[in-house]
Formats: sequence, C-alpha cells, structure tokens
Amino acid sequence: MNNPPLTLYLAAPRGFCAGVDRAIKIVEMALDKWGAPVYVRHEIVHNKFVVDGLRDKGAVFVEELDECPDDKPVIFSAHGVPKAVPAAAAKREMVYVDATCPLVSKVHIEAQRHADNGLQMVMIGHEGHPETVGTMGQLPEGEVLLVETVADVATVTPRDPGKLAFVTQTTLSVDDTKDIVAALHERFPAIIGPHKEDICYATTNRQEAVKAMAPKCDAMLVVGAPNSSNSKRLVEVGARAGCDYAQLVQRATDIDWRALEGITSMGITAGASAPEVLINEVIDAFRDRFDVTVEMVETAVENVEFKVPRVLREPA
Repeated sequence: MNNPPLTLYLAAPRGFCAGVDRAIKIVEMALDKWGAPVYVRHEIVHNKFVVDGLRDKGAVFVEELDECPDDKPVIFSAHGVPKAVPAAAAKREMVYVDATCPLVSKVHIEAQRHADNGLQMVMIGHEGHPETVGTMGQLPEGEVLLVETVADVATVTPRDPGKLAFVTQTTLSVDDTKDIVAALHERFPAIIGPHKEDICYATTNRQEAVKAMAPKCDAMLVVGAPNSSNSKRLVEVGARAGCDYAQLVQRATDIDWRALEGITSMGITAGASAPEVLINEVIDAFRDRFDVTVEMVETAVENVEFKVPRVLREPA
C-alpha cells in the first residue's frame, strides 16, 4: 500500500542557538580539561537528550551549589544565576565556569546599570524560571518587581513610579511582551526600556519562522522540552498564527499519530535547546508513514557565534 502524500514544512531557523551551542561546548571542554566528574548547577540547557548525553560523559547535574564538592569544577547553566552563587563559589575557592548565555548576561548588566542610576527594576518574565531567578538575583531583594501578564502591570507597586526601568526574560513571546510593555508605558510613562530588545535574536527568529509556516499547515510539531520556555512559546505562536493543531514533543516517540490522521501538510520546528538529531528523528518517523516532500520555510539566516571563557581555552 502506498503511503499518503505529505508536504512537510521545515522552519529555518530552528533548533540550537549560539548560546546553547556555547554552553554545551563549555561542559564538554571542561570534561576534556579537568576530567570527570564536572558538576553543573541546573540543567545546562533545557533538553533531556542533551543533558543525558553529557551525564554519560561524566557531568553531574545538581540544583544547588551546596551539592557540589569544593575540589571539583562547577559550571553555571546557560540561563544565568543570581550573584550570590558565584560569590559562594569564590568563598569556597571552587573552580567555576559561567556558561550564562552572553545575551542573558547583557540583561544582567543592564539591570545593574539602571539600579546604579537609582531606578527600581520591573522584570517581564515567568516566575520560577531559572533565567528570571538569575536576573532578579542580580540586585538586592525588592529591587526587581516581576510581572508575567498585562493584568500584573495594574497591581505592581513600585517605590517611586517616576524612577523605573524594565528588562525582560530573553525567551518570551514577542507579541505577548509587546502588550505588557505597552501596559507598562501607559501606567508608568517615565519607565525606561532596554536600548536594544532583550528578547534574544534566536527566540525572535524562531517565532517569525513559525508565523510564516503555521498558516500553511494542518498540524505543527515543536521539538523541545516541557520545561523549555522558548519551545513552549513556539507552540503558542503556531496556534495563534493559524495552525489548529500545534504540539510540543520531546522525541518522535511522543507523536500522537491518531491525532494526525488525514493531514496533508505538516510543520516542524524546534526550540533553541533541541539538537538537530531529534528533529531528523521526527522527520524520519513521518517518512516511515507518509510519502514526504520537504519544503523549507526560511525567514532568517543565523551566523552568530559566542566564544567560550578563556579559562577553557588555556592549557591545563
């Protein structure tokens, strides 16, 4: 029996961004330099496949610095950490490497600069997400007020409404964030925003590709982890852009084939921490069941690369 035809739209850009690529390289280079075990505070990036692969090579993943011995290297995840974490590591004279994405570090520097100028910060982000925790932890408690929605803007109570600035988590929905920023400007006309958009280029580019792809598709899958903020936003963007069935899958084994019966067009993308091998696995699963024609939906070309810290480039 012949497989039914399927046009498979593949979003570009998709998958790994420069910050994720750099963070994974940092763990691999640390293992090469110091040998196993190397400790990593929090998942280096939000992807089980990546984390399991690094664990197999000798990385030990922990949630807090207290779980690390003094005499082994520790790496801080790509999401960033509160200032108290490297301070505690330095106090214990630990060897530590900061794998925070440079675009997250930019937000940290921005928050500190505004605080030095006497401004209280408003952070647009998701409560409890490690990036939000890390950014809020750059300043003393109470100096960063968190808002997650437009409704939150109405209830936030700053010390001085005339002395405010805002920053955002780098992995938010571009459209949702615009609405929250507009509400902040309306309620606090003097609020100061970032010089350059805080939502990172990779998040923006992946969302734009999904917006272009979604109207063409009967269904759409985002390859990514359930704890990955940027992956979950891609599902929301796809649904909002006109694709009735948009779902997150970690791997090909998660695909609900019954829900996809009768489709003739399919969109596939991946969050910034999902490796290409998992995307190919999903495409191969469709090839097994359909007569697939792949069409690329490319909205941007990425050639960003971030250097790894000098300590890993120096001889041991």
